[in-house]
Amino acid sequence: MLALEAKEYLVSYRVVVKDSYLYNDYLKISKAMSGCSGVESQTIHLKNNGFDDLKQLVNENLWEFVTYLDRIGLHVKSYGKTTNLTNKNTTILELRTHCFKVDFNDTFATITAINTEGF
Repeated sequence: MLALEAKEYLVSYRVVVKDSYLYNDYLKISKAMSGCSGVESQTIHLKNNGFDDLKQLVNENLWEFVTYLDRIGLHVKSYGKTTNLTNKNTTILELRTHCFKVDFNDTFATITAINTEGF
């Protein structure tokens, strides 16, 4: 259970790989305008160097956060085509907009995904 002063954020993530090269990626983070209702699920603790905003915290711990998003469940789409013995493929990894509650402490932050399906 998270503390009462936990902040809520909406996060979406997308990576596109074309022909084995990173084509583009983005991680969008914004504060939730209203409360998220749902069931708390996966939690991660990240080292915090005094940040009180999720964007700053994620920039310092990007690899750990992206690995955490993978555990929550990224959607994968893959397209391939072969023409004249030449392969073309595109793979998309995507986390659709998801709500997170974040409790900031002096030395670490607790991030918990909120499962909103069915709410």
